[in-house]
Amino acid sequence: MSHPLDRAGVVELAILERSGLDESRHLGAAVVVSPDGSVLRELGDGSALVYGRSSLKLFQAIAVLRSGVSLEGAQLVLATASHAGTPAHVAVVRSVLDRAGLDENALQCPIDWPLDSASRHAAAAPSRVTMNCSGKHAAFLLACVHNGWPTDTYLERDHPLQQLIRSTVEEFIGEPIGRIGVDGCGAPVFATTLRGLATGVANACSSTDGEAARLVRAILGDPWAIDGPGRANTVVAEQLGLVTKGGAEGVIIMAAPGRAAVALKMVDGSNRATTLVALRLLASVGVISEDDAARVAGLTTERVLGGGVPVGTIRASELVTQG
Repeated sequence: MSHPLDRAGVVELAILERSGLDESRHLGAAVVVSPDGSVLRELGDGSALVYGRSSLKLFQAIAVLRSGVSLEGAQLVLATASHAGTPAHVAVVRSVLDRAGLDENALQCPIDWPLDSASRHAAAAPSRVTMNCSGKHAAFLLACVHNGWPTDTYLERDHPLQQLIRSTVEEFIGEPIGRIGVDGCGAPVFATTLRGLATGVANACSSTDGEAARLVRAILGDPWAIDGPGRANTVVAEQLGLVTKGGAEGVIIMAAPGRAAVALKMVDGSNRATTLVALRLLASVGVISEDDAARVAGLTTERVLGGGVPVGTIRASELVTQG
């Protein structure tokens, strides 16, 4: 029977050290797979169910393309993004809504402030269009308008778009959906095994044609759009050409197109070490170099400060790095 990730299925993935003392530890599970689905590494219980959260946006964007919608460049990337809400991001979201003949009042994601600090300070008020999932919701609406589907019920599980998304996820992960919940943005969110999530990402990022290949090319062509300047998902894509998508509650996927993909979940729900651990796992199977993993981790990992100066580090566990 399917089961959630619990304390029996986790291992130590990262440690925070402060002034020479290991202060905090992050436990979780991770799976690394090759493009053919072979498991290269599995730490913890890869058969446990996890909500992929925003990591599932890759499959949602692929489903939008499969609905017949034409999206390219930044518009396509925003369909899979958890964007920072900068003026550039918002302009792209509005351009997708314009194509649908709708305005931001049609969005059913929550009202929220931009994630980008400068944009947040400049905003007069929170809005739906600055919410980090608004690009996905705009793409959903465009798909509905294109196909003549209802736009007022586009988040319901039995809506034609959500049924298409579900079948797309199941196709790529190679297993039935274990459970359906409600994501933070209001859309259905699917529980998959961690192994299935890694397999689905490897499948999507190893495609050489079709919708998945278009999406990968778009992300690597406009990496600023998937997250934001200086933010982790964008930096990893810019620096290493990897497709990475973090999600709430300590989930992340990361893939070297055509080579390997990793999916991991921190059981405490923290995201602060997810990029670091994913990079080190890909390095442990030879997909990227240890030097590149360390360099990009240094650009994307929270600093451990005391009195405003570095007094420690966050590091991947020996289990992660030993391979």
